[in-house]
Amino acid sequence: MQTLPTFDLVLFGGTGDLAMRKLLPALYRRTCAGQVCADTRIIGAARSDLSREQYLAQVKSNCEAHLDGEFNERMWESFARCVDYCKVDAGEDLDYAALSRLLEGREDHVRIFFMSTAPNLFALICEGLARHSLVTSASRVVLEKPLGEDLVSSRQINERVGTAFREPQIFRIDHYLGKETVQNLLALRFGNMLFEPLWRRGRVRHVQITLAEDVGVERRAQFYDQTGALRDMVQNHLLQLLCIIAMEPPATANPDAMRDEKLKVLHALRPLAGNDARNNTVRGQYKAGAIAGQPVIGYLDEKDVPPNSVTETFVALKVEIDSWRWAGVPFYLRTGKRLQEKQSEIVVTFEDVPHALYERPEQLHSLNRLVIQLQPEEGITLNVLAKSPGEGMRLRPAELSLDFAEYFNGQRLDGYERLLTDIINGNLTLFMRRDELDAAWAWIDPIREAWQQYEERPKAYIAGTWGPAAASSLIVRDGFVWRNEL
Repeated sequence: MQTLPTFDLVLFGGTGDLAMRKLLPALYRRTCAGQVCADTRIIGAARSDLSREQYLAQVKSNCEAHLDGEFNERMWESFARCVDYCKVDAGEDLDYAALSRLLEGREDHVRIFFMSTAPNLFALICEGLARHSLVTSASRVVLEKPLGEDLVSSRQINERVGTAFREPQIFRIDHYLGKETVQNLLALRFGNMLFEPLWRRGRVRHVQITLAEDVGVERRAQFYDQTGALRDMVQNHLLQLLCIIAMEPPATANPDAMRDEKLKVLHALRPLAGNDARNNTVRGQYKAGAIAGQPVIGYLDEKDVPPNSVTETFVALKVEIDSWRWAGVPFYLRTGKRLQEKQSEIVVTFEDVPHALYERPEQLHSLNRLVIQLQPEEGITLNVLAKSPGEGMRLRPAELSLDFAEYFNGQRLDGYERLLTDIINGNLTLFMRRDELDAAWAWIDPIREAWQQYEERPKAYIAGTWGPAAASSLIVRDGFVWRNEL
């Protein structure tokens, strides 16, 4: 792999869960792959008063825990030489001065400020960086989701961040877009002629996108109860996947050409407000049940969750796109916690043949599907009909499968690894532009307002199931079923 340019990465929230579980192990793996130059600096920044040695001990412990047997002492020594620590309180000017001293004389290097903090600190930190002349022409800032709570707060954050960084310097990250399968969806669509004639109304019957988690809120209860599944997962991950499925082919591979086409999809989404939101969305909240045979508590019994909380842990929606390509094709989106299993996939179901010549299986809705599996395994499966062995022409379902791990001998990057390399290289293709973010919030906000207007509590579902029965009804009323219910 190509060596990355020398960079300085300041990781705000450097002692937090995301940094320790995902970001630092990702950087360690890129060091092991020979992509990180010896002169690179990775600086953890947080409010804790730690020495460099204390911070390295924390990083080492987490890398050992999260690298699935890949950790070794020799490579750790090489990685550790790049790592430093600086105490930074977002509102304390003296701390920015200390950070400035660490970066002094390195103004010509790519400089990245990664905000792995609460969103309400993004603007404060960016303003502090600008005030102390830490933002150079080669600087980039990375903003983790959620970026605001609604359109108004998102715009406020973007305005303030925009006083320190120009739009091409701002990388709004969505780790789902770093997954190899998502990028292979782009390759599948725009690198091959096979599917393009079929990728439209009249050929596609419906599309399902599922992002299911078997975990609960874990240590994020305070954050999650203020956010909920709609803002935590739909506003960013699900809508971004929908855009990639539904976008028109861009004229070039230029990042803005790609993002222009995604923006058109967001503008074409049929609004869900008032009664339309009530009829085409389902909210759920898990109660006690079992996951993998082990009992788990309900959401209202989770630590730091108020006993009367109406925060949704599950959302299902029927979405329509008012465009020439997709008019009349329903898209069904769902996401939730404490579901039966961890599963993220996109299912494109094609229309049936107009005239059946041969004897066919009864379950017609299970035929002719393209399944893009995002996790836990990554791959693409095409469901077709083939002749059953023996006499006659009886058809039965068959699968054409591509397992990425097997086919490419495990040579793939984790989502954060891929996105971090894109940030270092300055490639904005897989990152949200500000107008994309505004359009996503403008579509999401009326749904939340409708939920508040009708004051309906989320529908309960048992942990370890696939969500409320109403989610099945949402799709069954149109004559379809979720793929896991076939």
